[in-house]
Amino acid sequence: MTKKRKELLDKSEIDRSLTRVAHELTERLSIDSLVLVGIRTRGEFIAMRLAKSLKKISGVDVPTGFLDVTFYRDDFRERLIQPQVKGTDISFSLDGKIVLLADDVLFTGRTIRAAMNEIMDFGRPASVALAVLVDRGHREMPIKADFVGKNIPTSNTEHVLVRLSELDDEDAVYLVSYE
Repeated sequence: MTKKRKELLDKSEIDRSLTRVAHELTERLSIDSLVLVGIRTRGEFIAMRLAKSLKKISGVDVPTGFLDVTFYRDDFRERLIQPQVKGTDISFSLDGKIVLLADDVLFTGRTIRAAMNEIMDFGRPASVALAVLVDRGHREMPIKADFVGKNIPTSNTEHVLVRLSELDDEDAVYLVSYE
C-alpha cells in the first residue's frame, strides 16, 4: 500500500481560518461570558490560538482550559492498550458560561460527545458551542460544529492530518490516502 499526502492548508491558511473564526465568535457570542476549552492534544493549541486572537480583537482575556477525554470515550478500551492520559486542566467555573469546545478535526463526533459528557462533570454551562479547524464529515453522532475553519469533504479511506508548530514543528493540514 502506498501512502499519498496532499497539503490542504499551509500556515497562512490556518492562521487566516482561525482569525476568521475568532471574528465570528466576537460577532455571535458574548465574549464576557465565554470560556474556551481545548480538547487535547491539538485542540488545546487551537483554543490557545483562538484566545490570543480574541484578545487582539476584543481586548478580553478569555479563560482557557483543556480536556483530556480519554476515559470518557465509548471506545477507549478498544483504541488504546496503554492510554496516554494528559489530564484535564480547567481552573475556572463553567456555571452559566458559554463554553466553546475547540478541536482540530471533527469526524465521527465521538470525541465531541465525550468532551460534552466531561464538561457536565465540571458544572452547568449556559451553552456549549464547538469550533474546529477542519470538518471532514462522516458523522456517527448528531453533532455539528458552530464555527469551522475549513470544510474538507473526505472519503472513509482518507485521513486528515493536522500538524501544529507547538507539537510538530510546522503548521499544515494534509489529506492522507492509501492506494
